[in-house]
Amino acid sequence: MTAEQALPAEHQPVGEAPTIASTPGAGSGSGSPIDDPRALQILSTEHWSLLTARSLAYNEAFARAGMFLSFLSATLIVIGLMVASDAFAQAVLPVAALLLAVDLFIGLATIGRLANASTEEFRAIRGMNRIRHAYSEMVPGIEGYFVTSIHDDARGVLSNFGDPDDAPWLGTLHGLTTAIGMLVIIVCVLFAALIAVMAAGMGASEGVAIGIGVVSFLLLFTLSTVLGAKAATTTVEEPDAMFPTSPTARPKA
Repeated sequence: MTAEQALPAEHQPVGEAPTIASTPGAGSGSGSPIDDPRALQILSTEHWSLLTARSLAYNEAFARAGMFLSFLSATLIVIGLMVASDAFAQAVLPVAALLLAVDLFIGLATIGRLANASTEEFRAIRGMNRIRHAYSEMVPGIEGYFVTSIHDDARGVLSNFGDPDDAPWLGTLHGLTTAIGMLVIIVCVLFAALIAVMAAGMGASEGVAIGIGVVSFLLLFTLSTVLGAKAATTTVEEPDAMFPTSPTARPKA
């Protein structure tokens, strides 16, 4: 240390910046926020926060799905008892239509909540991918130990559910196996049953009522599939991704 550097800052020669001892992690390297020694704790806290939010969203969604199935089961029991009793023969169709309409509303509301839960899940996955990317910057080479992606673009997020490069029909089949996919099918059947009951109540024959119900199911299922695929694509897309996947890289599945 020179004599000038040993002087207090106010006594150093004019025009020269005072000497400041370097602190590890503070402004070292490129000045990235992850160079701060507090970054690891902050990122870990955010990681657990995202995991907790994702878990709470799923718990609520599954509770709503269970509520819907409970209402539907009770409706089928009531309709079955009414059909088996001659005393309620005249009231079967109007009561069945009313109960099915209520169940249809509950089913559509449940699907809407599950769709919101899926949006929250995609957001949480994108955030956790970014955090894992920060981990890989802190410890170069550690990404080899991750089983999920460190990229926050659409490919990186979708890689958590399989290979994004698979055929589109595989993605459709995967969607039908999810909770929201199965509920969509149940709601479509419920809608078809309601339309068939209403048609029978207006004097349509049994064959015609069943045919109208089948057509109603196909129309609603097709509409739900198209709208669901569009909504999922819109949700998962990230035009301002901070860490996009390399075009030549194959994301982890």
